[in-house]
Amino acid sequence: MADNRYSNRKKPVAGLEMGKLPPQVTELEEAVLGALLLEKEAFLNVSELLKPEHFYKEAHQHIYKAIMDLEAHEQPVDMLTVTQQLKKMGKLEECGGAFYITQLTSKVASAAHIEYHARIIWQKYLQRQMIHISSDLQSKAYDDGIDVNDLLEEAESTFFMLSQGSMKRDATQINPVIQDAIDRIKAASERSDGLSGVASGFTALDRITSGWQGSALIIIAARPAMGKTAFVLSMTRQMSLNHKIPVAIFSLEMSNVELVNRLIVSETELSADKIKKGNLAPYEWEQLDHKIQNLIDAPIFVDDTAGLSVFELRAKCRRLKKQHDIQCVIIDYLQLMNASGMNPGSRQEEVSLISRNLKGLAKELDVPIIALSQLNRGVEGRAGAEGKRPQLSDLRESGAIEQDADMVCFIHRPEYYRITEDEQGNSLIGMAEIIIAKHRAGPTADVRLRFRAELARFQDVEDAEFDDSGFGQSAPSQTFGSKMNQNAESDAVSQSGGQQLPEFPDGPGFNSDVPF
Repeated sequence: MADNRYSNRKKPVAGLEMGKLPPQVTELEEAVLGALLLEKEAFLNVSELLKPEHFYKEAHQHIYKAIMDLEAHEQPVDMLTVTQQLKKMGKLEECGGAFYITQLTSKVASAAHIEYHARIIWQKYLQRQMIHISSDLQSKAYDDGIDVNDLLEEAESTFFMLSQGSMKRDATQINPVIQDAIDRIKAASERSDGLSGVASGFTALDRITSGWQGSALIIIAARPAMGKTAFVLSMTRQMSLNHKIPVAIFSLEMSNVELVNRLIVSETELSADKIKKGNLAPYEWEQLDHKIQNLIDAPIFVDDTAGLSVFELRAKCRRLKKQHDIQCVIIDYLQLMNASGMNPGSRQEEVSLISRNLKGLAKELDVPIIALSQLNRGVEGRAGAEGKRPQLSDLRESGAIEQDADMVCFIHRPEYYRITEDEQGNSLIGMAEIIIAKHRAGPTADVRLRFRAELARFQDVEDAEFDDSGFGQSAPSQTFGSKMNQNAESDAVSQSGGQQLPEFPDGPGFNSDVPF
């Protein structure tokens, strides 16, 4: 429903100052109310469209509210019951008494066109709202004490809320939906990689997810220094370079240059310290010049707007989708966003609003939105190897993140906690686990990747590049059953269990000084 914060304002409408009446159709309001008093099924046709505040005349608002109350209590609606309900509300005299209620039925012959009439009433309400909002913004624009950026954000947020309330979608008969589903299945079958979504570039992960699915909200969560940014940049590099997928990255923590430096390090395989200081040998400059060419024309769009609001994000993504047909949106990271203009009561409510709006944006653009998220300190306080593995309850600031997300993945690097071997004796140095803790459209599982700290890069375990890096080739299998949901409701993959890591003393371990 459209935002009604402006419906009860007493200040003059801008149009009235020029001798104009606000947009209104009182005769159609009378016709709609009369039809509701005459036809038993009429209310079903307008109940999702009309609310009391949509009527221009205050008397009509009270009458419609009385009808809504009767319908809510499954009471009959006619002239007598509505009159009695208005008496209970103490509004009968304000509405013109019983005589006016009787007169309404003479305004319409049947309820055949009630939905069409109701839509016109609703449109006039939207016009009045736009006039009220514009008038308020116009007054504030003359006030030198109001920051122009705050005013722009208020204008965007208020009109956005009004437009959101004006978008109505009817239920769709299943036939065209089935056809759309079949078309997508056929398209997936024709792809050589067998994926139905956007490829992450990690073979084992894509095998579980079938690629990041359009309209999905994916949360990648971890404690600091686990490599959240490194993980999504590794994905971005493979998406854009190997699969030519346009990707948008919104970095709320790092500048564009810092982010691009990460990509340069990963692509050129030169150390981050050398890149930062520019301390390169002649052959390294040649290596930089040669490999940087791969990134120059990559379809990667970076935005480092600090304190980005969810409304700004929506506007930017819409433009990027229209101009560059982006196929994936990455946000680093969710807790640094704000819900400016929505007046949340607490930080938890604000994060809930943000996650809900991100899910709505993913559906609107039909692209996966990957949002990084912090975990609370509960992980650090738990003892033992298993205690260090993140859980859904560790998501920071709001349980709504878990609720709104289609997929929640955790990044866990055992060596950070000085856990260097699993119970089979396999080395965990340079290993990372991507724990798929929630997967609305498929199984949960754990995926193992290699992590190269010196390049801040994640790669598939069997990647040939590691054969010469000293890690060896006796890597454990890539995927194994998730240990997140060991209960009766767990799916088959989750129930299969995973490899148990031995307990090890707590505390930061290897490469903890590398900025991730």
